[in-house]
Amino acid sequence: MDMKTLYLIVPLAPLAGALVAGLFGRVIGRTGAHTVTILGVLIAFAASVLVFQDVQAGNTFNGPVYTWLTAGDLSMEVGFLIDRLTVLMMLVVSFVSLCVHVYTIGYMRDDPGYQRFFSYISLFTFSMLMLVMSNNFLQLFFGWEAVGLVSYLLIGFWYTRESAIYANLKAFMVNRVGDFGFLLGIGLVLAHTGSLDYEQVFQAAPGLANEEISLFEGHAWPLLAVICILLFVGAMGKSAQFPLHVWLPDSMEGPTPISALIHAATMVTAGIFMVARMSPLFELSDFALSFVMVIGAITALFMGFLGVIQNDIKRVVAYSTLSQLGYMTVALGASAYSVAIFHLMTHAFFKALLFLAAGSVIIGMHHDQDIRNMGGLRKYMPITWITALIGSLALIGTPFLSGFYSKDSILEAVHFSNLPGSGITWLAVTAGVFVTAFYSFRMYFLVFHGKERFRNAHASHGHEGEEVSHGHHSEPRESPWVVTLPLILLAIPSLVIGYLLIEPLLYGNWFGHAIRVETASHPAMTDMAQAFHGAAAMGMHALTTLPFWLTLAGVASAWYLYMVNPALPQKIRRRFNILYLVLEKKYGCDDFNDWFFAGGARLLGGRLWRWGDVLVIDGAMVNGSARLVGALAGMVRHLQSGFIYHYAFAMLVGVLLLAAWFVG
Repeated sequence: MDMKTLYLIVPLAPLAGALVAGLFGRVIGRTGAHTVTILGVLIAFAASVLVFQDVQAGNTFNGPVYTWLTAGDLSMEVGFLIDRLTVLMMLVVSFVSLCVHVYTIGYMRDDPGYQRFFSYISLFTFSMLMLVMSNNFLQLFFGWEAVGLVSYLLIGFWYTRESAIYANLKAFMVNRVGDFGFLLGIGLVLAHTGSLDYEQVFQAAPGLANEEISLFEGHAWPLLAVICILLFVGAMGKSAQFPLHVWLPDSMEGPTPISALIHAATMVTAGIFMVARMSPLFELSDFALSFVMVIGAITALFMGFLGVIQNDIKRVVAYSTLSQLGYMTVALGASAYSVAIFHLMTHAFFKALLFLAAGSVIIGMHHDQDIRNMGGLRKYMPITWITALIGSLALIGTPFLSGFYSKDSILEAVHFSNLPGSGITWLAVTAGVFVTAFYSFRMYFLVFHGKERFRNAHASHGHEGEEVSHGHHSEPRESPWVVTLPLILLAIPSLVIGYLLIEPLLYGNWFGHAIRVETASHPAMTDMAQAFHGAAAMGMHALTTLPFWLTLAGVASAWYLYMVNPALPQKIRRRFNILYLVLEKKYGCDDFNDWFFAGGARLLGGRLWRWGDVLVIDGAMVNGSARLVGALAGMVRHLQSGFIYHYAFAMLVGVLLLAAWFVG
């Protein structure tokens, strides 16, 4: 079998599974639905491994697979670009997706939409693979919109819930804002390079470095800065960067497996992947890089603060995702694209693990998601407990775990960056280290340690014994193996993958030509390479650095506030009530959007309806024309008297007037 066929199998196997489960779900039943979709994703993963080995051997591929239409010199086609960056993404997407598929068997066991759900997540996997494998902007945009559509279907999966419908509409609308910018960026690329093919665009890019574009009269901007920022606006929507971050926390309305798949490992990282893929363009514009870095810093720090006050277990993890996406964006802005992709990969494993562990806890708690009603689950759910602990330790950057290597590399990259804004960015991401440790372990302690609060949460009457005897809220117990196996499979890379891969990915030029950095003007990566003396040395050295002590302080604070002195958080909250309200209102972003955009649209619509519809169209045009005809008819009616001598007199007058006109 030639490699081209293998490339095609990777995205098409999940698509086939999705179509079978979606169209024939009733016929093949539940077992059939999960069998075909898991088989499809398994084939995609196995094929990705083979492609990975082929690329390791030095074979890359860049070319069309199918030409869709040709117009003049422009040909729009489905094409694959298989290089080091692509295969890494293919492995991450297919592996995490496989774990999520298996997990879903246990999580969605009693759901009536079982087959539909499997069809959606397989379709999502197909869309994401098409996105990362594309070699041109057209296919990138196809994958980009397809993951947006499938995420809309998945967030609103329980379509009878008001909140789910609101959330999926919100996700869709906010992503349209980002995609509008993205489309404008692609349009500018096409207008100025005449091509949609990455390779041709990147070759033409240096020639555009000095070109300017004036969007308003008398204001000329560098063309590449405008293109890069517009493309990044697309990434801001997809990767939930401030101020387009508002959709991600609400998207927790969907079932937990999607939170893990979409909002941790794959869809939200599409923006990060896209900017890394566009590195030859971004490298030519310092302004765009500074913009990217500062937006990332705002997201990393301020979304972390919001995680501190959340009580819904999934929302804590959601805000942590927002914060980590901010970190990846910061790395992109510092020209450390390989570090951003490295963090994308490590984060995919430990964040998917945390979401799935949260889902396992939710199953154990009979679908109660409030962490204030948990506590002491460690002895009831040992596998969930230990995997969640590994995930949390990886997330906060514990030395030698995967998250540590990628996150510390980001801090280093910002430290070495010479772009405007890098100083304040460094402060934000370093402060974010403490915040991350604090909210992660606040959740961990409240869920797994301390006294058991679930009995009094559910027992509104009667004694504990009576309450347990109801059977429904019996003691939480460990989830079935289809839930715990994916947890274990994701916990292993969360422990070791950073240690194993930091050297080749960051300093071994592993990505080759897939990522291009102008080292002369952006020296961060070369400076880091000089300071790097191996993964073990990096882990040992970390024990003396500021981020490590901030991490320790965050964990210790969480332990003191929620385990030792649990009355204190309430006192702090009362003392700093204004601050608490600001965080509870999420800085007013949602309120502003509701007031300005939604309210403005309703106001404008109301005015247009009142003036346009009622006054102009109905009033003047429809009813007005009817009244005009009626008035004219009323006047003309007086001429129709029915007497012959009136008509004869009118004819005589008419003849006289005509004669006068002719003679005149």
